[in-house]
Amino acid sequence: MVVRNSRFNLRSRVVKSSQLGSARTSEAGAAEIHVIERTEKPKSVARPRSVVMIAIALAAAVLVAVPSVGEPILRAIGRVLVLDEPVTPVDMIVISPDSGGAGALQAADLVHGGIASRVAVFTDPPSGEDLEFIRRGLPYEDLAARQIRQLGWLGVTDVLKIPRSQAGSEGESQVLAPWCDQYAIRSVVFVAARDHSRRIRRVLNRDMKGHTTRVMVQAERYSGFDPDRWWETRSGIRTAIIEFEKLVLDVVLHPFS
Repeated sequence: MVVRNSRFNLRSRVVKSSQLGSARTSEAGAAEIHVIERTEKPKSVARPRSVVMIAIALAAAVLVAVPSVGEPILRAIGRVLVLDEPVTPVDMIVISPDSGGAGALQAADLVHGGIASRVAVFTDPPSGEDLEFIRRGLPYEDLAARQIRQLGWLGVTDVLKIPRSQAGSEGESQVLAPWCDQYAIRSVVFVAARDHSRRIRRVLNRDMKGHTTRVMVQAERYSGFDPDRWWETRSGIRTAIIEFEKLVLDVVLHPFS
């Protein structure tokens, strides 16, 4: 009888312990679920930049749908991005890296037209896969080397390099001012990619302020971007939307450039 009671008490303890463990497990699970619900990040919201791009794309689509009204507006948008200032003979022609081969062609035309005899290109600091090519001891040709080679094909041999450690339009203009001061360059024609030649003018206005060098900006004429028909190709639409957004942002951040 005593043995039976002992077995019964032992079984009761096991059942109670099991129930208590289940309750604790349920509480822990509920707490874990509650923590997950509280710490779970909300679904990503479209960035303001994406919203702006989508809005511009939709506006462009609406304008294209009504050619008689839309085309003049679209053409005006394309022309806002492009700046082609009149040029006179200068000390140096400088090519922006992102103008590529089109910039080399434009610079060669200027040289043969008597605007200047010397051309300068920006060095292109290696990054990403470029560093891996260098690490493996493989040939690496940066944008500067490519533009110098293209200029040689076009009969331009007096080419200088402007050292640069930072990529982008801001990096170019920031090193141009002290470089011109160092070599006593009094006047420059800056050959820019057509789609953001207006924006580079604004950047140069800021970075060349306080320096004596006179800079004229000329958009290259050989790239695929056509300010009068950019909406007819996918690449043109993409370029116009991105560059228009950048130009608007620059105006907002630097209204007096």
